[in-house]
Amino acid sequence: MNGMEQDHYYMQMAIEEAEKAAAKGEVPIGAVIVHQGEVIARAHNLRETSQNAVTHAELLAIQEACQKLGNWRLEDTNLYVTLEPCPMCAGAILQSRIPRVIYGARDSKAGCVDSLYRLLNDERFNHQCEVTENVLADECGGLLTKFFRAIRETKKKKKRLL
Repeated sequence: MNGMEQDHYYMQMAIEEAEKAAAKGEVPIGAVIVHQGEVIARAHNLRETSQNAVTHAELLAIQEACQKLGNWRLEDTNLYVTLEPCPMCAGAILQSRIPRVIYGARDSKAGCVDSLYRLLNDERFNHQCEVTENVLADECGGLLTKFFRAIRETKKKKKRLL
């Protein structure tokens, strides 16, 4: 597999995780961490399920990868995530020393990789990441659009019944 095919392959796995989140009523975001060609962590958002603000897909995947490798430094890994990471997740990515982040859709409201800030490439930090954006962006963004459209429709129906 060439680089783009590989990115699509692993992003498809992240999309599968996002679909699991949606099936649970969670915002459909999924993440996969790959180390030397092997998937070592897969996760999806669980904020609603856990009622815990920090159970984002990226943080759960980072935690699992650290346990798998027995190290907080996730050097020689790639993180695939369906949505551009927020400030909390971007900070965790930097702290865990992930060298490459590949994401699907931009997040104009909370994205801190390209949209609002460029935290992963800020040279004031002692670590920066290589970033690849827009991998299967339409599919990743479509999951979110469909999810939030369904929520709005449900709210409209409830209002009509009142």
